[in-house]
Amino acid sequence: MTKEITIEEITAALPIMIRASGWFYMEAARALTEDFGAEGERTVRRWLRRWGQWRGREMRKGHMALGLPINVETLCKNWDSAAATYHLMDEWIKEGSWHPGNVKVPVKKGECLSCHDPHAADVAGLLKARSSDICFNCHTEMQKNYKNTHAPYAKGQCGTCHRPHQSSYPNLLAKEAESLCLGCHPLGSVRQKHRDFPVELGSCGSCHNPHGSDRPALVRNILHEPFAEGCGDCHAGRNIPVLVDTYLECHPEVSEQMASSHNHLVRYEDNGCMACHTPHAGDDKRLLKGKERHICGRCHESTFMRWDSAEFSHQKTDACNNCHAPHGSNHPSMAKAALNQVCSECHGGHGMFAHPIGEDVFDPRTGQMMTCGSCHASKGSDYDYHTRFNRKKALCVQCHAEY
Repeated sequence: MTKEITIEEITAALPIMIRASGWFYMEAARALTEDFGAEGERTVRRWLRRWGQWRGREMRKGHMALGLPINVETLCKNWDSAAATYHLMDEWIKEGSWHPGNVKVPVKKGECLSCHDPHAADVAGLLKARSSDICFNCHTEMQKNYKNTHAPYAKGQCGTCHRPHQSSYPNLLAKEAESLCLGCHPLGSVRQKHRDFPVELGSCGSCHNPHGSDRPALVRNILHEPFAEGCGDCHAGRNIPVLVDTYLECHPEVSEQMASSHNHLVRYEDNGCMACHTPHAGDDKRLLKGKERHICGRCHESTFMRWDSAEFSHQKTDACNNCHAPHGSNHPSMAKAALNQVCSECHGGHGMFAHPIGEDVFDPRTGQMMTCGSCHASKGSDYDYHTRFNRKKALCVQCHAEY
């Protein structure tokens, strides 16, 4: 019978494990430096930095899961809390209490001074300026004024709805979106203003922009045509789900894309289209629920983590449809076209003077056509030019071992 390991035994073993891993690292670092000189030293430094970033992320996850604030005091007092994460994570996931949350980019990068003055400030919290002014420094795409502006937004009170550092909800919201709305707009009043609404009230953002709009009642500027004409084109009756087939009847080109060999399968729940689109009104003609990065990142979180953690990240990864077809494609990874063609849209001249690629050139490792992806990682890597290995030698000997 297998003996269960107790938390006390794990705690006792941790110092030994830490010392052993430290010894192993030092021996490996010494060997790399001795055998490869400056290149070996750079490799050691790069991986030490990566390890530090990984350790920091794990500590942050552990503190969030334990409900501890992330500040200098708790990091010093509870620096090993994240160690428990390795042993408790499965249990927390089963209980539904594992919430690593969403962390603001400057916080994730440790750039506290982008918002705060370390010594003195005229604004509470040692902020360098009024909080809304600081927000707009990074969120330059945000419109500051609307014909009809939500009162907290007009007053620069971003903190009414958002948390500045970390949140368990999308967009750093202080709580679940509908709960936020109902905190100021009582349900009885909302129901009175939506008497003929065909479904149970919820998803306020499917019609309303929380910041502002040119339309009354903060209704988003771009209306879905059936919504502009009334509810009857889509809704057969109150609380009767609108199935995906209803949408595809109006969008046959999307139906064709969904039939591709690589596609976004939509037949989950009642209507998979609503995973990405709002059915009523949006801020652009695509009626997306938000930025592509936020929408795609809900399912493809690991992809964005690879991009975010790479030392050399590919630019424009936020605009996923620069390279990918959003509904479906007959190319792997739902690329808009063959990989070499997609890359050449931005890197047009490379195929003319770089390593041979294309249908007549084969990767000896796989027997498949040589593509840009044979040598480059599309989201980024730890090497310049996003190569999969060090381009000075290690990359080349993957295929040219005789050299």
